[in-house]
Amino acid sequence: MENRENGQTEERVPEIELEEMLQRFSKVYNGAISDTLDMMGYRNQVLPKELTGLTPGASFCGTALTVNGGVTDSTDTDIAFVPLLKMLGDVKKNNVVVVQPNDDICSHLGELASTTIKYRGGVGAVIYGGVRDVDYIEKLGLPVFKLYTTPVDIVGRWYVKEWNVPIRIGNTVIEPGDIIRADKDGVVVIPRNIATRVLLKAEELMNTENHVRNDVMNGVHPLDSFYKHGWF
Repeated sequence: MENRENGQTEERVPEIELEEMLQRFSKVYNGAISDTLDMMGYRNQVLPKELTGLTPGASFCGTALTVNGGVTDSTDTDIAFVPLLKMLGDVKKNNVVVVQPNDDICSHLGELASTTIKYRGGVGAVIYGGVRDVDYIEKLGLPVFKLYTTPVDIVGRWYVKEWNVPIRIGNTVIEPGDIIRADKDGVVVIPRNIATRVLLKAEELMNTENHVRNDVMNGVHPLDSFYKHGWF
């Protein structure tokens, strides 16, 4: 397997079934995942810090359904709605809809889209733009990360250009099917082709941190614990 950033060849390990992988990633906090990716040479996998949860406890783990958008002044429903609805119809179980709108004027996710995502089996959304109908989405229980909220509609302003294509948010390239893990610390993108290796190493790192935590809680000098476990 090739490192997307530095071209290093990774040792192959047996793949973990996707459902199990997502469940196990959900139990690993994002700090451990980010540190693991750093150590593996993937140092641009955390999405911009300006992305925040719509609700304080927003958290999810799923596979990316990527969306690339564009600005338009057309009010034609074939432009404003048809591509959006086709994209929403492609949402599958465990998907996270990840939107690069290339726009900062309007809302790119509202109540009906959120309802569709949830009831088609999606587990969350990452919108590098705006969200509206906040009260409804909160009641719906779909966890969402966004840049801002606004009531401004997409019609005559924005449209879905393409989906399930590579997109870039900040310094991070997101491929369709990449693992998206979001928690109170932010949003991490785990390339699908190395996800098994990342999971195993992150679980190992979290176990090491548990040992370090037990050491310092029992009076061990933090430097001694660092020398013992090689981590702090």
